[in-house]
Amino acid sequence: MRIVVIGGSGHIGTFLVPRLVRAGHDVVNISRGQRSRYVDDPAWAQVRHVAADREGEDRDGTFADRVVGLRPDVVVDLICFTLESATALVERLRGETGHLVHCGSIWRFGPSLKIPITEENGAPPIGEYGIGKAAIAKMLQEESRRGGLVTTSLHPGHIVGPGWHPVGPLGNLDPTVWRKLSNGEPLEIPGIGAEFMHHVHADDVAQAFEAAVARREAAAGEDFNVVAPSALNVRGFAQIAASWFGQTAELRTVTWEAFRRTTETEAAQASWEHLVRNHYFSIDKAHALLGYAPQHEPEDAVLESVRWLVEHGQLDVAGPLKI
Repeated sequence: MRIVVIGGSGHIGTFLVPRLVRAGHDVVNISRGQRSRYVDDPAWAQVRHVAADREGEDRDGTFADRVVGLRPDVVVDLICFTLESATALVERLRGETGHLVHCGSIWRFGPSLKIPITEENGAPPIGEYGIGKAAIAKMLQEESRRGGLVTTSLHPGHIVGPGWHPVGPLGNLDPTVWRKLSNGEPLEIPGIGAEFMHHVHADDVAQAFEAAVARREAAAGEDFNVVAPSALNVRGFAQIAASWFGQTAELRTVTWEAFRRTTETEAAQASWEHLVRNHYFSIDKAHALLGYAPQHEPEDAVLESVRWLVEHGQLDVAGPLKI
């Protein structure tokens, strides 16, 4: 099949595009062309690249026409963030292609009320980003169930892998947490440290997208959680991360008010956004319908990311990794 991947040079696409090529598909990658892939793969030599500014072309009403003009059998959309953009693409693809596979987010669900969170029992979303992702997923499902375009939405957790900073034990991207843990310094954590975050390796997300393409009938009109087999809470994440450097984490619980006083505003808000949701998801549906079988536990995926950053001089730590 000819598969058009929108945003194929990013985290997921770095692993997904080579997977699709090796599966025998004709792959076209649409991206702005401003970023190199995180991991090299010889399969990229067989990929056609189309440079496009989606945001600008969405404003002009031309982006969906560009996609249709490539005559895809399948469209994989990895970079859609507004209902308006998703709707415009669906309306133009209807009757023109066989399957749209959309990348959502676990943030389409709000703070957990029951865990693990399934595709059916998630709480209503909070925040502009989560509300937007939930609206897109609902629109796509309704489109397919009334006989329109066949769609599937996949909802990854906090994506990690080589080449970029992971969401750390405090629920933000502040790299100082790794220096403190690697040096055995005290780490202040807001609350009691029992809040969950659900990570996933980028290649496991790519596996799920490949499976959705291959199992179109099973995936049609469905939505799926795409996360690691387990989740980490704050204190467990911190203890595991410290052990990579031969340390034991010294954790000091503080109130959110105290945490905000000693943390940069952006980092403190990111911590709140991640931890207030307290997310731990079930992948039973993806396993049953798609055969999804993630290969990375969350700590292994984060370790791969941290190791890459240390080896490339992009992370300040107090000593070498011991594993």
